[in-house]
Amino acid sequence: MKTTLSQKLFTVVNYVVLTAAAFTMIAPLLQMLAVSLSSPVAADSKKVFLLPVEWTADSWIYILHRQDLWQSFGITVFITVVGTFLSVLLSVLTAYPLAHAKFLIRKHVMFGIVITMIFNAPLIPFYMTVKSLGLLDSIWSLILPGAIGTFNMVIIRTFFMGIPTELEDSAQIDGCHDFRVLFQIYMPLSKPVLATVSLFYAVGYWNTFQRAILFIRDSDLHPLQVKLREYIMTPETLEVADMLGNIGYNTTTLKAATIIFAATPIILAYPFLQKYFVKGAMLGSLKE
Repeated sequence: MKTTLSQKLFTVVNYVVLTAAAFTMIAPLLQMLAVSLSSPVAADSKKVFLLPVEWTADSWIYILHRQDLWQSFGITVFITVVGTFLSVLLSVLTAYPLAHAKFLIRKHVMFGIVITMIFNAPLIPFYMTVKSLGLLDSIWSLILPGAIGTFNMVIIRTFFMGIPTELEDSAQIDGCHDFRVLFQIYMPLSKPVLATVSLFYAVGYWNTFQRAILFIRDSDLHPLQVKLREYIMTPETLEVADMLGNIGYNTTTLKAATIIFAATPIILAYPFLQKYFVKGAMLGSLKE
C-alpha cells in the first residue's frame, strides 16, 4: 500500500510534536544535572542550561559521602520494594473474588470500594487510626495504611474478568483449588497488568512525602523525599560545604545533585517495564 503525501506529512508532524513534548519533559532534568556538574559561580550566575559550565564532580562526591542521605535512600528502597510487593499481592487477592460472578455480593463490595475513590478518609480520623494502631514513628505507617490502591485493584479485576472462565473450570476439574488457580493460571497470564500496577505502586512509594511528614517525627526514619525537602527548604543543612571553604560546590549545586540522585532510580526502572506497561494499560482498560 502506497503512502500518500498527507500521510507522510502527518507522520513528520507527529514525530516533531512528540519529540518537542519529550524534550520539554527531559530538559529540566538535563538542566538540573548540568547545574550539579558545574562550578558554583556558573550555577549561581544562571549561566548553565543543558551543558555543564566549568565542569566539576565535587557536588556529587560530597553528596555521595553523606551518611544521612544514604540512610534515607535505604529507607525509601525498603518502603518501595516491600510496599510494592504487599500492595500487588493484596490487590490481586482482592481483585480475584471480585472478578467472579459466583461471588454473590461482589457488586455491593465493589460499590463500597469505589466509594473510597470519591471520598477520601478525613485527615484527623486517619491520623488517629494510625496512632491507635501504634504505627507512629514506624516505617510501616508508610506502607500499611495505603496498601491497596482502589484504582490499581480495579485495573487488575478488569483484567481478570477478561480471562476465559474455561481455563479455571478445567483446572478445578483437575483438582486445583482457588489459590492454585490464582497463582498458577491467573497470575502468569497477568504479567502485563501486574507490571503496570507494580510500576504505579513503586512510583507512589518512592515519592512518599505527605504521610512521612504526618506520621514520622524521627529524622532518622525520614525517606528520601523528605530528606530532599529538608535540603531545599533548609539549606543550612548543606552549608557545611561553604564553611569548609570548598570552591568546587555550594548549596545550589548540591541541591541539584540531590534532586537528580532522588529521581534517577525510579526513572531507570521504567525502560525495563515499558513493554509490559503499554500492554497492561491497554488490556486493563477493556471491559468484558
